Amino acid sequence: MAKFIGAKTLIELRDLKKNYLLGDVEVPVLKGISMTIHEGTLLALMGPSGGGKSTLMNILGFLDTLSGGQYLLDGKDVSTLSANARADLRNERIGFVFQNFNLLARTSALKNVMMPLEYSKHRGSQKEMRAWAEHLLERVGLKERMDHHPSQMSGGQQQRVAIARALINRPKILFADEPTGNLDSKTSEEVLHMFQELNEKEGITIVLVTHSPEVGAFAKEAYHIKDGLVVDGTY
Repeated sequence: MAKFIGAKTLIELRDLKKNYLLGDVEVPVLKGISMTIHEGTLLALMGPSGGGKSTLMNILGFLDTLSGGQYLLDGKDVSTLSANARADLRNERIGFVFQNFNLLARTSALKNVMMPLEYSKHRGSQKEMRAWAEHLLERVGLKERMDHHPSQMSGGQQQRVAIARALINRPKILFADEPTGNLDSKTSEEVLHMFQELNEKEGITIVLVTHSPEVGAFAKEAYHIKDGLVVDGTY
């Protein structure tokens, strides 16, 4: 896979480590990850299940904390931020798409998309928020499904709602953890093309977490992670 050349460094990890306690035993999950993620790239974090990919994504997205090493975002060390500071960065700069969609079951597509705005410091009026959410749902091809609940939609449609929700705060970085894991091959390809379009036309940096070479083939760069270490990738 070709190296993504000429772009600004957005994220730099230096010997990043993560340990979990299992009873009284400390178990290392990430054992010294060093990598560079360029602004505007579409990057795949690849490798077998249990290798540490999702743990790494959770740290990158400020859902978890690291145990050692450094995490630089736009050149600033964010390794030791407080929980509130991490939450602010997460809400302002990061969007997430998950394998299981994580939609509220008894809530319409429109309200699911609008939900993150309730936690935003920069939200507009109710009218402005609704208009932006409607625009995003139309953009992902769900103009006619705004009032439908998740149970009334296919898996692919639910993932499109999840993508619209991830974009509602205009994130700089989008993390997608096995985003096609519950989708058929045709729908998976449609969703991956959507990620490519967001990356190419909007300049959003996208990180795909996947064990699938077919999904990884949609990326511009890839890091392969196994047993908590980078075993191959672009630097």
